Amino acid sequence: MTVVDINIHHLPEDLFTNEKILNGFLNSAPRGFGEIASVITMENGKKQLVLEKPKGYQNLNYVEGDYSVESKLSAMDDAGVDYGVLRVPVWQEWLGLETCRAVNDNAAEMVANSNGRLFATACVPPWGGKENIYELERCVKELGAVGVQLACHYGQLYLDDEVFEPYLRVIEKLDIPVVVHHTPLPVEYKSVIDYTNLRREYGRVIDQGIAVGRELFSGMFDRMPGLRFIHTMMGGNWFANTALLTPHKSNKAEAMQRLDPTGGEKIKQYLDENIFFDMTHPHSWGKDQVEAAIKINGADHYLFGSSFPVFYSWMGQGVEFLKNEIEVSDADRELVLSGNAKRLFSLPI
Repeated sequence: MTVVDINIHHLPEDLFTNEKILNGFLNSAPRGFGEIASVITMENGKKQLVLEKPKGYQNLNYVEGDYSVESKLSAMDDAGVDYGVLRVPVWQEWLGLETCRAVNDNAAEMVANSNGRLFATACVPPWGGKENIYELERCVKELGAVGVQLACHYGQLYLDDEVFEPYLRVIEKLDIPVVVHHTPLPVEYKSVIDYTNLRREYGRVIDQGIAVGRELFSGMFDRMPGLRFIHTMMGGNWFANTALLTPHKSNKAEAMQRLDPTGGEKIKQYLDENIFFDMTHPHSWGKDQVEAAIKINGADHYLFGSSFPVFYSWMGQGVEFLKNEIEVSDADRELVLSGNAKRLFSLPI
């Protein structure tokens, strides 16, 4: 059975040796908003790019050597992954256009050197300026990008904000899917920072769930019905919220309306046509949870992703879990492992 991993992290291979590229990453993190980026040297001599928010609370760690095309293909071979889709992990929330161009060029070079096994998504600042639009179009039309990546929010603005609409309309016209990656922390983060797992795992779940909810309730898919968003982290456990946050009318005459009872059919339509989910390292979520997600939102809405190389083991564990541990039909298993990726990204596989 063919396996496509749609969540393989990409950073420029020369990130730690190319001073211009490294500074493009370091200087893009908004220190004035508490994002502190630095490079440290580990005991084994390798360099590590670290992001803290606030100071003393690590949220991202990128290790030298983990992001080469050789390391990706070797891990894929070990895990039984046939194809992979590259994306910049988290940092795309801040990168400027010049650095994005270099990132996109390097991704295209990786794809060219992968013997047809890797595909790239475009990394571009999501504002509607013509230079940004030109870079998006260059990625798709010249470099062969199969999708575009966005952060689930930029600063305090989620993707339903009107400032993103000119850019999103171009994406809709290009007919490519959007991979919506989580950010290091949700907009309101202070209640989750004290404990590592709560901050680094649940914080991202919260952020994705808020992003999906805002998109569904904003009506943005009425204005741009051709958009297809693939949210990471299982969409913030959205399967658990699907029924709760699909409006239901009361069957009694109530003294007052505490909830908006309208729009249920629209929400169901958006979930069916516009929102899909990256099953990020699925074994971590658990057998019952993954089976429930597939049952609730449909196997045609979930795609396998490993977040490699956050943990090298996640790729192989995820494949083994989906192939041999969850109890779903072979048809559903095929959709999650490769069929949905092939369809949404129009992969030539």
